[in-house]
Amino acid sequence: MFERLLTSFQNIFKIPELRTRVLFTLGMLIVYRVGAHIPTPGINGEALSEFLQKQGGALLGFLDIFSGGSLSRLTIFALGIMPYISASIILQLLTVVIPHLSKLAKEGERGRKKIIQYTRFGTIVIALIQGFGIAVGLEQMNQGAFVLSPGWGFRFMTVITLCAGTGFLMWLGEQITERGIGNGISLIIFAGIVARLPAAVAQTFDLYKVGQLSFPLLVVLTLIMFGVVAAIVFLESGRRKVPVQYAKRVIGRRVYGGQSTHIPLKINTAGVIPPIFASSIIAFPATIAGFFETPWIKAIGSQLAPGSLLYTLMYVGLIVFFCFFYTAVVMNPVDMADNLKKYGGFVPGIRPGQRTSDYIYSVLTKITFAGAIYLAIVCVIPEFLIYKLNMPFYFGGTSLLIVIGVGLDTAQQIESHLLNRNYDGFLQKGKLRGRTT
Repeated sequence: MFERLLTSFQNIFKIPELRTRVLFTLGMLIVYRVGAHIPTPGINGEALSEFLQKQGGALLGFLDIFSGGSLSRLTIFALGIMPYISASIILQLLTVVIPHLSKLAKEGERGRKKIIQYTRFGTIVIALIQGFGIAVGLEQMNQGAFVLSPGWGFRFMTVITLCAGTGFLMWLGEQITERGIGNGISLIIFAGIVARLPAAVAQTFDLYKVGQLSFPLLVVLTLIMFGVVAAIVFLESGRRKVPVQYAKRVIGRRVYGGQSTHIPLKINTAGVIPPIFASSIIAFPATIAGFFETPWIKAIGSQLAPGSLLYTLMYVGLIVFFCFFYTAVVMNPVDMADNLKKYGGFVPGIRPGQRTSDYIYSVLTKITFAGAIYLAIVCVIPEFLIYKLNMPFYFGGTSLLIVIGVGLDTAQQIESHLLNRNYDGFLQKGKLRGRTT
């Protein structure tokens, strides 16, 4: 097995085009990590980082994961790629309710480029708003102790710096997607999360050395890590295949159709969108409460803090809700049934039209519920390990979903390049499946 993997990695560098793409991707990610350590002008970064770690709360800690630690240090990439993701999600939701966007989404490549252009404009607008909010917040935070020269000059410089950083990351991600391997935006988030993993592992072993973490507990933690990773890989690759049969059509002397295929419905159609939305919604009031000294506000904040029963119940409930909501946005059983009917396809044993859309909706509802439960379990694992078993280090949640999902997608693209040039892929039998296949 390991010999085959080693051979597959060696084959990557035997294909000139694939080698160029992989090296280009690695180079761009290095540029991103270098920029993640360049501080924003006019700020006492060390004092701010120490203050945010103590008072920042759940929301800032959550957002700091996606910026690779840049937000807590307030570097030029402090906003990360989140404004782009927010703009993409907003455009995707607006596509359902705005006829013009819905029409563009159905126009193929031309419509896709127009939506991407709107997403870029939306990214800049969101980055400008967030950058100004951060600048004003820094001036008021801790009586302005973190700002060297407060005023409109500082606000303008901070807004321009943070907005330019996000714009550069957006461009960087698009370049990786076009000239590299994998999805550039996803790989930037992936790199930010993975960059913090060695420090977390080293901290765990330091706790073991000083006796705060026993050897049996370390073994249990390791087994849980492997079990969670295996479950995520299995379920992220899982599909429910709805069989489809195409009727035979005679045109002239030729016979068309008659073949059998299937519609692959993913178990987790929504991806990591539900836990991201759920975490942001719950963490926002808890973070705001952390900056007030009023007792009743503090009490509300403590009830919404990670580890509390109310937080866990709300977290699970919101994940399930957003799983169904986002799946309903991106999957339309009526359109799927109409397209099947238009091209002469049908589900065996199901009448075309309304009956087919009802059947697809029923199947989609069942697998979405299973996917929602799976997401909720994976995302609650960190809370259980930390607050119930008192483990100092956890492995799970949104960051792990992103790392495994992006890893599967990128490996699937590399394998496709290898197989197209008659090289063996990563698997001896079958084909590696990412989230997009």
